[in-house]
Amino acid sequence: MKSKNLSDIIEVEKIEIVKKNISEAHGLPNECYTNDEYLEYERDHVFINNWTVIGTASSVPVSGDTKPFDLIGIPLIIIRDKNQNIRVFHNVCSHRGHKLVDKQCKQKNLIVCPYHSWSYDFNGELVRTPHIGGLNNHEVEGFDKSRSNLKEVRSKVWMDLVFVNVDSRAKDFDASIKPLEDRWSKFISKDDQKLIYHAKNFGNFEMSVNSNWKFAIENYCESYHLPSIHPELNRVSNIEDHYHIEDEDKLFSGQGSKKYSQQFDGNKKFSTFPSWPNHLYENSEYVSLFPNLMLGIHVDHFFAFWLEPLSMTQTKEHFEMYYVGEESACSNDYKELREKNFIFWQEVMNEDVSAIEGMQNGRKSPIYNGGNFSPIMDSPTHLFHKWVAENLTA
Repeated sequence: MKSKNLSDIIEVEKIEIVKKNISEAHGLPNECYTNDEYLEYERDHVFINNWTVIGTASSVPVSGDTKPFDLIGIPLIIIRDKNQNIRVFHNVCSHRGHKLVDKQCKQKNLIVCPYHSWSYDFNGELVRTPHIGGLNNHEVEGFDKSRSNLKEVRSKVWMDLVFVNVDSRAKDFDASIKPLEDRWSKFISKDDQKLIYHAKNFGNFEMSVNSNWKFAIENYCESYHLPSIHPELNRVSNIEDHYHIEDEDKLFSGQGSKKYSQQFDGNKKFSTFPSWPNHLYENSEYVSLFPNLMLGIHVDHFFAFWLEPLSMTQTKEHFEMYYVGEESACSNDYKELREKNFIFWQEVMNEDVSAIEGMQNGRKSPIYNGGNFSPIMDSPTHLFHKWVAENLTA
């Protein structure tokens, strides 16, 4: 699966300079945003060897619900098994290599290959091999079905998000997520995590952006762009009200605000996290969890914004909205409030599109050296660049 050497695609010196102190560093070079050969290398060194988001558990709510996903060319399927667990498998039949599932669907009892009808249960076990021994002879001596089961992908569900580690080399997920959970323990407890519900309506949207996926992460990490890109948001939560977030293990970075308030006029408010302390009531945090996830946590709602790279210059962005408790998330009493909150965040995210597409267009310049960083304003973004660079050269 491993692609050619990094040095065949990019001068390694251009990557090494990214790792320097922020005042001396340049950003990732143009090849990391424009070179198609690089994308395959990035898939193998940034995505499949880390915990990467490929979907949500709430999108496959019932046993048999199945959803395909291609991770930069690697076909996968998400399925809820009969014990209500989320499983992820490579989306390929063990017989002749036909893709098993092309679109989201509900399986009755088996996953059936459309080519020769070899069939697998929801645990990935090969259970039927029609006519393998000739017409109406469905068994053949010496063929061990158990050696041809679907290949399961290491996966974990956290806060409804489905993470995968395709090459099984990443450290245990619970250990990987611990630094972020420890940080957010000042806001929510483990029991609070169980209270989040995906919004029944006004709960998700998708955007297709003409930009490399990394630009979305870089932009989300920092508040530097608030006055120019989000003037309305900046009036509510000024750039001066923000602070940097930088994980010492370099697993995430972002920004926090000290000026969040439950929005919209009227007496009705969303339920709040029970453990959220009063003195942090107006705090909110916006974190990029590398490689492809952006999170926002507030006293009364939580959102996830995850990225699906389609090519070097195209990305599908998936936005998911969650509330505290079933009533806020699902009842008709809160429908109008959910709609207002949804529209607010959709407008904010849409404002970022011009910025990240503008960076993509600028990377066509042959004289651009990766750019410089503000030592004061850009440190969360520089941390992401360093994380990518270190993965590329590991």
